[in-house]
This record gives sequence, C-alpha cells and structure tokens, in this order.
Amino acid sequence: MTAECTMGEAMIYALARTIEDGALVFHGYGSPLVQIAMHVAKRSHAPNMVLVEGATYGVNPTPLFITPVTNDRALDRGAEATLEIGELFDLAANGRMGRMFLSGIQIDRYGNANVTLLGDESKVGVKLPGGGGGCNLSCDVRNVTLWTTGHRAPPDAKGRRRYRLVNRCDFVTSLGNRAPDGRTRAAIGHRGGGPDRLVTDLCVFDVDKNGELRVRELYPDTTLDDVMENTEFAPHVAADVRTMPLPCPEIVAFIRALDPLGIHRKELREPDLTRSYAVPETAAAR
Repeated sequence: MTAECTMGEAMIYALARTIEDGALVFHGYGSPLVQIAMHVAKRSHAPNMVLVEGATYGVNPTPLFITPVTNDRALDRGAEATLEIGELFDLAANGRMGRMFLSGIQIDRYGNANVTLLGDESKVGVKLPGGGGGCNLSCDVRNVTLWTTGHRAPPDAKGRRRYRLVNRCDFVTSLGNRAPDGRTRAAIGHRGGGPDRLVTDLCVFDVDKNGELRVRELYPDTTLDDVMENTEFAPHVAADVRTMPLPCPEIVAFIRALDPLGIHRKELREPDLTRSYAVPETAAAR
C-alpha cells in the first residue's frame, strides 16, 4: 500500500471532505479533480450522498475509470437513473440540491467567480467560455465549493503577477456571499447559501460570518506567506490554521484505481506534479 500521496490527490481529498453525507451533489463540465472527489466522498464518509455526474446527469454511477472527456457515457456505468437537464435545474430551484462545485479564472474575497471575460464590457480583453448554467444553479443550491489550481501567481519577466484570487472580478458569472456592491445573497433574493469552501493549490479557505474567505488549512509544503504573496487581497486567517488532513492509503489507492490514466493531472500546473506527502495509516478526522 502506498505511503505517500501527490498534491493532486491531497486536493481531491480536500474537495471530497466538503461533501456532506445525504446531500445531492453536482459538478459541471471539465473537472476530473472534482469528479474523482465526489466518488471518493461517496465511497468513504458520505455513502448516502446522491452523486449526479456532471455532463451526463447519471445518478450514483459506478464507472470503472475516469475517461478523458466528461460527457463519455462510460461515466454513467451502473447509474440508478439519468436526469434531463431541466430536472437538474428543478432540483436546485426547489431547494433539493445540497452542494455543487464551481471555479473561475477570477475569484474575489466573497467567492464571486468569473468565467465570462477579462477586461470590461467596453473593452473585452479575453472572452472566456462562460458559466453555462452555473450562475442559475448557484443561486439556489444550498452550498457551493469553489476550487482553483491557479492560486499560485508567479511574477512575469517584469515582476507583474496575474492573480487568480483578485480584489474585484472583471465580471461576476456566479455570485458569492456578497455582490461587489456589498449586498448579501438574501438581499438580492437568492435562496442558496453560497460558497462555504475554496480549495486551491496552496490552501483551503472557509468563510467567516461576514461571508469573506478565511484561510483554514495549509498543505504540508505551503505557508501563510505563500498564500498572502499569491493573493491580490489580504484574506482573513483563522485563529487555528492547521495542516490539511491527508488521505489514508486506502483512499489514495481508490483514487489511482479510478483514474489510471492520470486525467486529473492535466488540471495541475507542471511544478505541482512533483509535490508529494507522507500519508497517515488511517483516514484523518474531518
């Protein structure tokens, strides 16, 4: 049995730990990290969760392995049912979706996320793919887990950094805990609770009572200085910051069996592929 895990496997475990047992959980297109994390949760601490596959909408599937694309019907193997896309939105609108996962090319201190454009509406610098139905779903879903593998923002040749965690998003695709003008989700009329976790390549954030991101856990090889240096705003820091729990050997083995092609590694930056940590003999407490 393996005695260590990779940084990607540690991130998968951190994402899995945000899932509550019994919740209906959904992910969108193009994230094998999240896809694997949901299967890890289902087969460990959250056996009663309802797993909705991201592009095929299969319910509680048991795929033999993660495929290179997220709309492969092989991912629906063993599914108890398959939803229509309208049914998925209905589940969120009537309050039955417990958690979903979202990312962004920009994420601000309140968890607002941008996958629409860089620049502004008068001068678009880069047009991004857009949020699909993520904006609508995030209004109603009970909780949101944000994630990004691009937290680290190394300076370019001129010493400039392109931050992923920014003071202000150029465009808000999915609403966080407060709008840029300070209004809360409740004031706007959204029923969902908004983001309560952000998992990055440097740390795990939770959310304080004002809806702002707060550093909660660090990887074994990262520090608060790393987080502050690579974040455009100054995040709040929990009084009891800890090193993040790592997956036990059984969970590491499950991840590797489910992803024999290493599909999740494509989401990681080259320097992160060599990061690894010694793992505990048994699963750590959440």
